[in-house]
Amino acid sequence: MDFSLWEPHYREILRYFGFSREDDEKAAALLATLTDRDDLPVLARLVRGRDVVVCGNAPCLVKELGRIPKGSVVFAADAAADVLFTHGIRPDAVFTDLDGATDLLPEMNAAGTIVVVHAHGDNIPLLRHWTKRFTGPVVATTQSTPLSHVHNFGGFSDGDRAVFAADALGAKTVTLIGFDLDDKNVDPVKRGKLMWAKKLLALIGHDS
Repeated sequence: MDFSLWEPHYREILRYFGFSREDDEKAAALLATLTDRDDLPVLARLVRGRDVVVCGNAPCLVKELGRIPKGSVVFAADAAADVLFTHGIRPDAVFTDLDGATDLLPEMNAAGTIVVVHAHGDNIPLLRHWTKRFTGPVVATTQSTPLSHVHNFGGFSDGDRAVFAADALGAKTVTLIGFDLDDKNVDPVKRGKLMWAKKLLALIGHDS
């Protein structure tokens, strides 16, 4: 999504949650210094014209793993990567703000999983801790103004950002599993994020 089209939604999200754009941009600038890698061309070649399955980390994920078609590209949202990996599936890419990262993530990355690291105002310590540990392919992202090698595909939380990226990079189809956007058994902030995910995904044709 072109940033000029994304920015009005981003501003609305900032108002809704009371987040700071300045903090988001500081985090993006820091991420730009923590990695000089930009494996966006690798991610784009992986996705273009392919069927992509985006795996959220809702409790329903495990029972939905059988819905992943053979030969499809698998994206994981943050901690969903560990669920996949422990069930014998190494995701092709993990979209993460690192709050669900474990030592399995650098292991997957070293084996070829693209880590799409997201910077926002609240995860600066996590960026410092994890980013230098990734020895494999890395793509850096922000929810604010993109930088030379820090990209913005649109989307807000890990799962919907993965869907936006698949859409922006020319996926043939995008299927969602492990998503429960109507989950009421979560705290108010998480409920707000689910509401926004549902609203944003509808912009690119995912209305369920």
